[in-house]
Amino acid sequence: MVREGYGGIGRFALLSEAGPQPLRLRQRPAPAKARAWVEVDLDRLAHNLGQLRSAAPGGTEIMAVVKANAYGHGGFRVAKRLYEEGVRSFAVAEVEEAIELRRRGIRGEVLVLGYTPTHRLADIVRYDLTQTAVDADDAERLQAYGAPLKIQVKIDTGMRRLGESFDKPERILSMYRHDRLLVTGTYSHLASSDRPESEAAFTRLQFRRFEEAVSRVREAGFDPGRLHIQSSYGLLNYDFPGMDIVRAGIALYGLLSREEDRTRKAVDLLPALSLKTTVILVKQVREGEGIGYGGAFVAERDSVIATLSIGYADGIARELSERGGCVLIRGRKVRIVGAVCMDQMLADVTDVEGVSQGDTATLIGEDGWHRLTAGEMARRAGTISNEIVSSIGSRIKRIYVASSPGKKSR
Repeated sequence: MVREGYGGIGRFALLSEAGPQPLRLRQRPAPAKARAWVEVDLDRLAHNLGQLRSAAPGGTEIMAVVKANAYGHGGFRVAKRLYEEGVRSFAVAEVEEAIELRRRGIRGEVLVLGYTPTHRLADIVRYDLTQTAVDADDAERLQAYGAPLKIQVKIDTGMRRLGESFDKPERILSMYRHDRLLVTGTYSHLASSDRPESEAAFTRLQFRRFEEAVSRVREAGFDPGRLHIQSSYGLLNYDFPGMDIVRAGIALYGLLSREEDRTRKAVDLLPALSLKTTVILVKQVREGEGIGYGGAFVAERDSVIATLSIGYADGIARELSERGGCVLIRGRKVRIVGAVCMDQMLADVTDVEGVSQGDTATLIGEDGWHRLTAGEMARRAGTISNEIVSSIGSRIKRIYVASSPGKKSR
C-alpha cells in the first residue's frame, strides 16, 4: 500500500489492488458569528518545515518567507510556530510587515526583501531589521543615512528585477566597502526553478553567475555573509553546494504554485489552510429565472440557490462562476452560479438535501468525502496557488487548529 497525493504532494487516498479507498474527511463547525474564516493547521505547517529541512543539504538553514501575511495564513502566528520549531530567519516584503513581527515578539533575523524609502530607515534600526541593498546606488543611499544598518546584498543573476547586475563587479564590490553597512548575507533569486527540465540550463547559469560574483567578493577581502539563492522550487529541484540558507515560501504552506508541477525531490507536503464561509439564505428559483447581476446564470430547472457570505472583496476570483468553480456543502460538491459579488456568492444546492441558513460552505479544504484545493481554484481562475491564498482578504477571520492527536493549537 502506498500513499498518493495531488500535484505530487499531500496524503489524500490509500491505494491497494482494489483501487483508491477514499479517506473520510472531517468537517469542523463554524466559529460563532463568523461570516467567513480561514483555518490554519499549525501542525501541518511544522510537518512541512520538517519535510523541507530533510530535502535541504545538511547544515542549510530554512528562512521562512512570511510576506503577504504569510501567504494569507497569518504572519505572526505562522512565524511564532516556526520560531518554536527552531526557525531563526524570516523574510518579508516591506518594513511594515517586519515591524508587526517585532512588535508581537518575533526574534531572529527579519530580512526586508524589498526597497525601504529613506524616511523609514529609522525603523530598520529601531526594530533591529536587516535591509536588502537592491543595487549599488541603493547601498550608497543606505550608507548616507548616517546610522549603522544591517544589510544583505542582492545580486541580479538573470531575474532582472532587483539586485546589482552580476556583470558589474566593481559596482558589486562597492556595496561591501561602506563602513556603516554590516553585511549579514548575499543572495540572488532564480527566475525559472519551477521548470527544471525546460529551464535547467538557465537556472544553473544563474547559480554559476552567483558563485563567480561571490568569489570576487571574497578575493577582494570581503565577507559576503550567509549565501542563498534557492526558494521553494529551487530547493525541490536542485542541489546547489555552498549555500547557507533556503528561502521557503509556498512549499512551507503545503502547496506548489501549480498542482500539476512535479519536483525532482519527493516531499510529503500537507496544505495548511482551509477557507470556509456560511450559508446566509436559501431561496427557491423557478426554471428560466436569471440569478445575480445581469442574470448571468439562468436556471434550467426549478432550483434551490444558497447565498454565501463571501465575495471578491475577500479574494474570491470572479471568474470562478464562469469556469466550473465549486464549493462543498453538507459533504457534497455544488456549483458556483451567477457572478461572484463583492460580499456574497451563490451556489446551486438543488441536489443537496436540507441545506439551511448557518450551514458551512468550504471553498478550500475538506468536507465529507470531498476536498477542494487552492491549486484547483487557481487553475480555474487562470493563476497560481500563491495568488489564491495570499489574496484572501483581511476581513476573513483566521483561526488556528492542531491536527496531531493530543496536541492543542499554540
